[in-house]
Amino acid sequence: MFSPPLALASLSGESDADWARAGADYAGCAFLGGIAIDDQSRAAARELIARDRTEFLPDDPLAFVDRQLQALELESTPIQPAVNVRSATREPVRDVAKICREHDAFLEINAHCRQDELCAVGCGETLLADTDRLAGYVEAATSTGATVGVKVRAEVPGVELPVLAGVLESAGATFLHVDAMDTESVIADIADATDLFVIANNGVRDAETVREYVEYGADAVSVGRPSDNPVVLERVHGAVVAQLES
Repeated sequence: MFSPPLALASLSGESDADWARAGADYAGCAFLGGIAIDDQSRAAARELIARDRTEFLPDDPLAFVDRQLQALELESTPIQPAVNVRSATREPVRDVAKICREHDAFLEINAHCRQDELCAVGCGETLLADTDRLAGYVEAATSTGATVGVKVRAEVPGVELPVLAGVLESAGATFLHVDAMDTESVIADIADATDLFVIANNGVRDAETVREYVEYGADAVSVGRPSDNPVVLERVHGAVVAQLES
């Protein structure tokens, strides 16, 4: 899906076009966002800002996504763009998917964030246990022709990620971005259960962590917090090229 198979994972309020451009020498894909795109998720984002979290909260989130993707195009940034979105409702997901399709960007539905404010309105991690609604988001987004995936989290009580992955694949998803938490072996379970492109996330810092995820069957890895650290990115880039592209 992208080369090298190293992605920059979204960091709320930080992952914009400039951030993606800075990492383009090392990564093959950058997930901008996460961006709250409906009224409920935006209300939650305002509460997060009130307690000093950094969040994207533009007046018009759809126009913001369009501008960010245009910025990468105008400078011919050599990286596959993607956008991570939060929403408590389906239609805005379809609207952003249309923008992503126009810019050949991936759409990533956020079923990962676990802040209380987001979960209270039905965003993020709560979607993992609401399989029908999450699958509906995927169906709505893929109906636009966009390439669609979901970011998920392991170790959520009552959620079997391999089973959920199969449902999302049937709904039209192309990739699954997995925060493995402390259960790295879940990558193998998902890879065995589906044909989804699996991006492994959490603790990717060096050749050893890349090797572990590759041995479990990951198609790519992603770097989160150190995504603005060129020392870490260069180290992981070298490991990814050696282990996934050699």
